[in-house]
Amino acid sequence: MTATLTDVARHAGVSIATASRAFGEPDRLANATLERVLTAAADLGYSNPNGSTAEKTFGVIVPDIASPVYATLLKGVHAQAWQGRHRPVLFDTDEDLHREHEQLELARKLNGMLLCSPRLPDDEIRALVGDTPVVVVNRIIDGLPYVVMDTESGPRQAVEHLAALGHRHIAYAAGPRHSWADLRRGDAVAAACEQLDIEFTRLGHQAASIQGGLAAAATIVASGATAVIAYNDLVALGIDAGITSMGKRCPEDLSIIGTDDIEMASIRQPGLTTVRLAINRCGSLAVEVLLQAMAGGSPRSVASLDSQLIVRDSTAAPRRD
Repeated sequence: MTATLTDVARHAGVSIATASRAFGEPDRLANATLERVLTAAADLGYSNPNGSTAEKTFGVIVPDIASPVYATLLKGVHAQAWQGRHRPVLFDTDEDLHREHEQLELARKLNGMLLCSPRLPDDEIRALVGDTPVVVVNRIIDGLPYVVMDTESGPRQAVEHLAALGHRHIAYAAGPRHSWADLRRGDAVAAACEQLDIEFTRLGHQAASIQGGLAAAATIVASGATAVIAYNDLVALGIDAGITSMGKRCPEDLSIIGTDDIEMASIRQPGLTTVRLAINRCGSLAVEVLLQAMAGGSPRSVASLDSQLIVRDSTAAPRRD
């Protein structure tokens, strides 16, 4: 006997209206309620009668919804999804690997999903995704379509800019330990420094936040580096605040370069030199690729979106004692 929406509602312990929202307006439900309904539907073999329409519901999993980077990315996702009246459902892992695992299990019950900077190992992600249409954002996982922003040209531009100013010792302030982009950015900075015969120091992993930058500040000063390239703008801003509390000044004592070019980077004083990434465009392209996958096509991966070094006042020639 074919399961009905009434059966799903009864099995999940919710009203029929709530069960209906899980398939038509999932963003109106709490994650726990949505999970109960989708699990019940899977257990009963329920097929959404509207599932064959052009409108799709897909999950968007991000590491930290408080980050301005992911806010910008989500603007691109929502703008592109709205054009086709598709419904993104947001999941926040809060940089927690166990939560990311659980959210992948839930999101795969939707029509598809975008995995934005996932932190889990490749094999675990592939196993969790299964046959669900998926696009990985800002990370490359063999066998899965992806859209990634530049992790090589921008860091190289940053090193070349600092070298032109006369810096001979550059540090890289790393971000989250499991970040694919962090590893690539750090490696790109290291390679550029080696090519230009510049001393390089890679600092320990920190949260991708102002607090992470504050935590890294003392280590940067102790390293003797005259310039630092940070994992992102928030870390860069935290470093600036941290060295200020130690009686140091940017850029007189330390030149600082961020990554992303969030709005705050341009209005702070001194203005933050940073690598501008195509974050909004990355979100909209990811939806385009996912729609291809959900339609049963062969989605094309986007290998690298261009970046550009934006020079402001946080970089200068090193102090000559």
